Amino acid sequence: MSAYDFCVIGGGIVGVATAHRILARHPGASLVLLEKAHALGTHQTGHNSGVIHSGIYYSPDSLKAALCRRGAQWTKDFAAAHDIPYQVCGKLLVATDDVEYHRMLALHERSVANGVDVELIDAAELARREPRVTGVGALFVPSTGIIDYTGVTTTLAAQVRAAGGLLVLGAEITTLTESADAVTAAGRTGSWTARRLVVCAGLQADRIARAAGLRTDFRIVPFRGEYYQLPPNRAGLVRTLIYPIPDPDLPFLGVHLSPMIDGTLTVGPNAVLGLAREDYRKGGFDARDAREVLGYPGFHRVALANVRTGLRELRNSLFKRGYLAQCRRYCPELTAADLLPREAGIRAQAVLRDGTLVHDFLIERTDRSIHLLNAPSPAATSAMPIAEYIVDQL
Repeated sequence: MSAYDFCVIGGGIVGVATAHRILARHPGASLVLLEKAHALGTHQTGHNSGVIHSGIYYSPDSLKAALCRRGAQWTKDFAAAHDIPYQVCGKLLVATDDVEYHRMLALHERSVANGVDVELIDAAELARREPRVTGVGALFVPSTGIIDYTGVTTTLAAQVRAAGGLLVLGAEITTLTESADAVTAAGRTGSWTARRLVVCAGLQADRIARAAGLRTDFRIVPFRGEYYQLPPNRAGLVRTLIYPIPDPDLPFLGVHLSPMIDGTLTVGPNAVLGLAREDYRKGGFDARDAREVLGYPGFHRVALANVRTGLRELRNSLFKRGYLAQCRRYCPELTAADLLPREAGIRAQAVLRDGTLVHDFLIERTDRSIHLLNAPSPAATSAMPIAEYIVDQL
């Protein structure tokens, strides 16, 4: 057991960015980063659509809105400075009927309030820009881009090591003990003591918070986002990211067409309840994970309030034809043969006991620790501003 100035739990992009910022603010400090997996960025960081978000969706007074705008620019600047491939391809949010059209107008007002550069276009202009996409109108966000966030994480990690930080993989933390002057994180593989602790544990955030004695009334509910990949000969179907107009009552953005930085084109994700937090296989199951979510009153309330949506998402997960129908609303030439298997992602969604879905980033603290409890999309885009926000509180 060694004593450190700082300990960070979590080796996703936000945890690594936080370690990076700590060492930038405190040169020469001793720091250890602990990651349960045997590689960095293996969960939400490495299982997303790789979008550099613009901040168009979020409430203007939210942390998400403020940090996403800053994060988008930082991500592009960092990628350019370190030869990490990225592309600013823009995004079209497509309205396919009158209901979505009026939602689109409301979203346009929010984007202006958030200071996001956005263009309102009609059906004819949409058809000119993306001939394979149909709709009654669209919002074009030119600043949206694509990147590989695992590559960003790897580059940040190299800089953490160069600054003297120690990265320990395969370190699953099960207990936290806080005293007046230190915190000790321990698990099967070892024990580490530090003056200050930051926890960016993603899918395990609630469990680590309970281990720290935080009196927080929430639970992480895992939602599987299932993707398909289009065949190589369809990879040029669209030039920009194509998104539906989101339902403001749901935290998910809907099934979208996403060009990836590796040249592939994906479609997804849907959103179905996951019965395992870290098993990405179809039908993945973990008894502890399933027991915790199915026995949680907050999940019961979410399920009752969203019966129709939940059944639709489950049907689309089980039957490709239903999933395809979601895509064909804005890209009618897609066929079932175009939808090839691709690994799912799992979103760590904080849910309160009363059934409230936590939409914003959620941060709590003890005397010597800071816990990032809810950091879904756009956390990857916002990683460095989130890290700076956390380090300000240290």
